[in-house]
Amino acid sequence: MRTAMPRTVRLLLALALSAAVAAAGCGTTDAVGTEPAPTDGTAPRPSDRARQVADAWDGSRAAARWREGYHPLGSAVRLPGPGGLRDAADRRAYALGNFDLRGRLPAAPARSGRVTWPGGHALTAPLLGAGKAYQDLDRAGSPGPRLIVTGARLGEMTVATGRGPATVPAWLFTLEGYDRPLARAAVHPSEVPASPIGPLGQDVDASVLAPLGGLTGIAAHGRSVTVVAHHGSCDDGPVVTAYETDGSVVLSAAVRGVQDGPCTSELRGRRVTVGLDRPVGDRVVLDAFTGRPVPYTDGPEAAPAR
Repeated sequence: MRTAMPRTVRLLLALALSAAVAAAGCGTTDAVGTEPAPTDGTAPRPSDRARQVADAWDGSRAAARWREGYHPLGSAVRLPGPGGLRDAADRRAYALGNFDLRGRLPAAPARSGRVTWPGGHALTAPLLGAGKAYQDLDRAGSPGPRLIVTGARLGEMTVATGRGPATVPAWLFTLEGYDRPLARAAVHPSEVPASPIGPLGQDVDASVLAPLGGLTGIAAHGRSVTVVAHHGSCDDGPVVTAYETDGSVVLSAAVRGVQDGPCTSELRGRRVTVGLDRPVGDRVVLDAFTGRPVPYTDGPEAAPAR
C-alpha cells in the first residue's frame, strides 16, 4: 500500500510529538493552546519559529524559574568505576533494565535532600527512597543477563546542569562482582515551568519542523549539543539546526528527503550533534516545535548524524 507523503510526515510528526511529551516527563505545564500553521497554505519558516520561541523565553519569568531549578543535562546514573560495566552482558543487562535484588535496601534517612552548585547556590528537593531509585533501574524483568544488587547506602554524585555541575544526594548500589557502586541520583528534577509560547499544531509537516526526542549531552567545551531526532522508514534522516541568542539556544528539527512509497509507521531515533557559535553556558536549550526546554534523555544507542 502506497502512502501519500503528507500523510506519512504527519503520522511521523504525531508519533514524534508523543515521544517528546513522554521524554519531558510529569510536572510539565504547557502554555494554553497551540499555534497552528499559517492559514494561507504556506509552511512555517523554521527560522521565524525559532526566533519567536527565543523572543518568548528570553527575559521571561519561565527562563528565570528554569535557571533557579535543578534541571539535569546529564545522566542520573553513574556506572561503577572509570571503565563503566565490565563486559557486553552487563552492558546489555543495564540497557534492558534487568536487575535482581539480593539484599535489603535501607529507608531514606530524611524527607529531603540538598542540591548544591559551586559558589554556594543550593536548593532542597524531596529525597527518593532506595526502593524507588532501584525501581527506576529495574525496568524490565525480561530474559537475558542481569545485574545483581546486594545493598545500598546514601552518598553523593555530580550531575551536569545548565547552572554547572551540581552535587546531589545519590543511592550507591553495591553490585555483585564490582568493587565500586553504581550511583543513582536520589532527587527528581525540578518541575518544568509553563512555557510562555505554545507548541505548533500537528498539521505542520515533519519535513518542515518536528519535535525533538530529547537532549543526550553537551560537549565538555560547551560548543555542541547532541539530541535525539526522529524520522521514519522512507526518508534520508533528520537534520537539526540551532538559533542562538544571549539567553537561549533554539533547536529546529526536520526530516529530509521524505519519499512516497510503501512506508511503515516505525518511529526511529537518531543522535544528531549540532555545533554552536559559543558555549551553551546557562542558556536554556529549547525545542522550536514544542516551545519547551529539551529534556535530557539517555536516547537511542546510535552514532551521531552529520
